[in-house]
Amino acid sequence: MKYTSKQVQIYQKEQAIYEVLSCFSNFTPILADKVEEWEATDDRCSFKAQGFKIGLKMDEKIPYNTIKVVDDDGASPIPFAFWIQLKEVGENDTRMRIVLDVELNMMMKAILGGKLQDAVDKIAEQVATAFNTRPETILNTPGTPYVN
Repeated sequence: MKYTSKQVQIYQKEQAIYEVLSCFSNFTPILADKVEEWEATDDRCSFKAQGFKIGLKMDEKIPYNTIKVVDDDGASPIPFAFWIQLKEVGENDTRMRIVLDVELNMMMKAILGGKLQDAVDKIAEQVATAFNTRPETILNTPGTPYVN
């Protein structure tokens, strides 16, 4: 089952957004004190959420366009993958959406379907808000160009 977020607008170049989102270690300052047992390298991360150990890995990266993230080593109780898609439509105007592909049986789909759609929409909105309201914090990563 696929859940596609609403398209959100980010007032940055797609390259700058991609450089931040394509490296899990960039999330350490944001997430280290918000989740349990956060560990990250550039292409892998793991953490504990509601008692479950979750591992993620960057499976595919198409520079400045797409980042595909998958479950690392089948640790998740539900198989899934998600994509972050970026499209620059003008100077400092990039559109982003998130696509979640998750394997759910009919009962789980009935229970979680609406919640997953709301979740991908909310995550996309939160990413856009972070880049649009605090770009100096988000883009203050070594090697990441800050665009104002």
